[in-house]
Amino acid sequence: MTAADTLTIVLAQMTQAVGDLAANADAMRSVRARHGQADLILYPELQLIGYPPEDLVLKPALAERAAKLLAELAAETADGGPAMLVGSVEREGDALYNIVALLDGGKIVATRRKHELPNYGTFDEKRVFAPGPLPDVVEWRGVRLGLPICEDGWLPTVCKHLADQGAELLISVNGSPYEIDKDDRRLTQVFRSRVDETNLPLIFLNRIGGQDELVFDGCSFVLNDDGQAAHRLIDWDAEERVTRWTNGGDGRWVCDPGTIVEWEAHPADIYSAMIVSLRDYVERNRFPGVVLGLSGGIDSAICAAIAADALGPDKVWCVMLPSRFTSRESLDDAAGCAAMIGCKLDTIPIVPAVEAFDAMLAGSFADRDVDITEENVQSRIRGVTLMALSNKFGPMLLTTGNKSEMSVGYATIYGDMAGGYNPLKDAYKMTVFALAEWRNANIPRLSRNPVTPVMPANIVTKPPSAELRPDQKDEDSLPPYADLDRMLHMLVEEEASVDDVVAKYGFDRDAVVRIERLLMLAEYKRRQAPPGVKLSTRNFGRDRRYPITHGFRTG
Repeated sequence: MTAADTLTIVLAQMTQAVGDLAANADAMRSVRARHGQADLILYPELQLIGYPPEDLVLKPALAERAAKLLAELAAETADGGPAMLVGSVEREGDALYNIVALLDGGKIVATRRKHELPNYGTFDEKRVFAPGPLPDVVEWRGVRLGLPICEDGWLPTVCKHLADQGAELLISVNGSPYEIDKDDRRLTQVFRSRVDETNLPLIFLNRIGGQDELVFDGCSFVLNDDGQAAHRLIDWDAEERVTRWTNGGDGRWVCDPGTIVEWEAHPADIYSAMIVSLRDYVERNRFPGVVLGLSGGIDSAICAAIAADALGPDKVWCVMLPSRFTSRESLDDAAGCAAMIGCKLDTIPIVPAVEAFDAMLAGSFADRDVDITEENVQSRIRGVTLMALSNKFGPMLLTTGNKSEMSVGYATIYGDMAGGYNPLKDAYKMTVFALAEWRNANIPRLSRNPVTPVMPANIVTKPPSAELRPDQKDEDSLPPYADLDRMLHMLVEEEASVDDVVAKYGFDRDAVVRIERLLMLAEYKRRQAPPGVKLSTRNFGRDRRYPITHGFRTG
């Protein structure tokens, strides 16, 4: 086969619908139809079935349907148009493989199986996939392609093997979820290292969109063999980037320079992650909108703003549920927030229900002092009320607790924890403050509600309070949030000991011991919490999987 001197390769940075194979296949067909003059179109990892498929992929019917559709897509390349590199699955005996398939000339020219299966943090691919062998290069139109699949490119072994086999260009298709600072780490630390080690140009292609607790930010790029970026694609949005390559005659492929997009900085990227994840979760699960309790506090205010940005203010229903402890200030702040966002606000006082519960429980609670039980009853009444509105009218109930509260159990199970999704699940309280200040001064690029500010300044500056008893403040029973978040980041993200935390920050040891104890005791609550977007390296649920019952403490 005569080697080509030039290549036009399209990077299709796109979303996926897990399990909706027909929709995914049609989306790939649409991309191909728009780029009839290209030589090759690249699609992200497992584009045909969606990533991550989790145990859904164990259904034999899924692999059978994927094989049928892959054959149909291959047959369509007999029209002389561009070849396609498609991620799918392949079954052989009892083993299931994560693959890429090169489709060209009406057939499946080659398939390659993923060798390195990630099995850490949010990934558990060894649960469902078998590892493929070290992959051979694929010779296509006289070009020797190396096709490392996602984790194959995050570690050096596969790329070195492909370089030793004479690969001329590395193409890495990925399903790499967002984490804070991960976009830069992919480019500067991981894949630039693969280029340095192999002296080969490399294409990194990633998907976008939300999938349950994960969200994918795209941020695809092309590196020439000198490690310099020839292209950087947009973050969070779909893009079909046409790249043009030239062979200098010595087998050295060079990509013509293209647009270098600047990716969002903090906290704009965190806010975009929340918009994309909530939008895809609500729309793909066919909810007509969301409902949430708007308390006049910062957590519910930023959640209302995120929801309006994700869905539009007409699909956000806020409900104020005042008790006898709710201040006039909170009522005014909630009303001001809803007006700024432009969403519906109803007020449903819970006083009659609280009095009814007091009467119902009077006999059982006789001779017992009022304590946190009565506070939790108020929260649970609010949860029941909001769920009733959700059931009657259809919107999903949005929960609003932040990671600091969820870490130490300062949330009421079956109360303010009730709901279908939580945008703040992996956001510490200080992150919430930063997001609120940023959103009050900026309009997100992805917003469907281009207004600012979105909450009264008083919401950001006043001391946080659950308002479940007279003059209650969060810091009456917790350290200041700036200190608490430092403790929690070390205990959760770094798995540090009490002594590690004390040595780094000089906190009172008894205070850190108490926070570690609360962190461990609250595991049973977190196990029953709704899903929420992953932002950090150690989110509760997918990354950090602790036993509910255990006796280990470091302090």
